[in-house]
Amino acid sequence: MTEAMHGFAGFEGADVYPPIPGEQGSWVVVCRFSSAGRLTGWLDSEVRARLLEEVRPLLEEPSALEVLAGRGPAGDVVTAVISHQVRPGREREFARWQEAMRKAQERFPGFLGVETFEPVPGIQEHWVVLLRYDSREHLDGWMDSAERGELLREGRGCVLDFDVRTVRSSFDGWFRSADGPGQAPPDWKQAMSVLLALYPTVMILNLTVGRVLGALGWPLYLALFVGNVASVATLTWVLMPLVNRALAWWLRPGASARAGAGGALVLVAGYAACVAVFGLIAR
Repeated sequence: MTEAMHGFAGFEGADVYPPIPGEQGSWVVVCRFSSAGRLTGWLDSEVRARLLEEVRPLLEEPSALEVLAGRGPAGDVVTAVISHQVRPGREREFARWQEAMRKAQERFPGFLGVETFEPVPGIQEHWVVLLRYDSREHLDGWMDSAERGELLREGRGCVLDFDVRTVRSSFDGWFRSADGPGQAPPDWKQAMSVLLALYPTVMILNLTVGRVLGALGWPLYLALFVGNVASVATLTWVLMPLVNRALAWWLRPGASARAGAGGALVLVAGYAACVAVFGLIAR
């Protein structure tokens, strides 16, 4: 599916979220296009119809589709995607009920925001609510609360049915899109970015921690292990987040060829500066 979407205008990326044991049993696929019109071109295509027919034997039930217009959240969040089948003629009552839900959700720890999306004519008929919390524990605190249960009972008059799915809204690892979960940068950009942070980290640790451990008589294999632990921790929680923010214009999928070349030159200049500085220090 993702390979096929690459051939359609406006495709920006896709993520696949497998089931989470004990939390949700369904697979969730998030695909992004630059506009609703270009998304419609994919949704109505013969290629997609053929692929859906191929996957049908693998599915226990037909896939649900929600279409949302807007930008994803930045940072690490957990999002509940809740689709509602609203009773005809009860839309205003549903909106008031959602407002009561929002006021209750705001009082729970970790609340980051909620958005309500109306049906998209000709594409999908459900109302969709995106509910964001800063952790799975805080989201579960609201989802399992007695207050939510009471509000769900109050909403039975305007809602025929609803479905809840959970998405972890950040790209796991060192590379995260500034616009939320997204397509990873090309491998060569990842390698160049890691090298920019890795080389000075290893050099500094070798010149400090490595020399101290060597003077204390630690064996090489153990000193290297300690150095690797320190390197990985420094990269993961300190340097790579800084590199991502500083190079977001270059790492973001869809950057122009000119921006790609310019970013590569900036990193090469950074390598040269690091080599020069550590060359002087090492002497």
